[in-house]
Amino acid sequence: MTQKETLTIKRTISIKAVVTSTWKEDAENELSKAISATDQQLSQLEQEGQQVVSNIRSQSINPLDPRVQEQVGQIQQQVAGKRNELEEQKRNLLQQQNQVRELKLDDIVEQGQVDSFCEVSVGDDLIKKMQVSITVKDGIIQSIENL
Repeated sequence: MTQKETLTIKRTISIKAVVTSTWKEDAENELSKAISATDQQLSQLEQEGQQVVSNIRSQSINPLDPRVQEQVGQIQQQVAGKRNELEEQKRNLLQQQNQVRELKLDDIVEQGQVDSFCEVSVGDDLIKKMQVSITVKDGIIQSIENL
């Protein structure tokens, strides 16, 4: 009897979800919370930026001094850069929210990925071993497929 050479490897498994009314509701709630958090970050950024600028100006003897103006300009640029990032993030979240609303019940969507381990042996089809997906419906596994 010969012993087969085997090896344990890590693979990524695609998780797919069946769109249900519960899934849509949960996805929209998560996106709404993320949008709200982004709005709060934007508001906080504006307040903190204004406060820093006010502090710089109030601590300087001559607020019109070019060095003070340069410092204020740098702060305003930093705030504007961060504001642009947050606004882009919010646009992406709103776009995702619209996409979720457009999904039909029983559509299949990519939910994410998980890692797992599997055994491979000489003669195995590595591609088949690596291409695995799990389909869930409201958190319950519906199928495990080797693609």
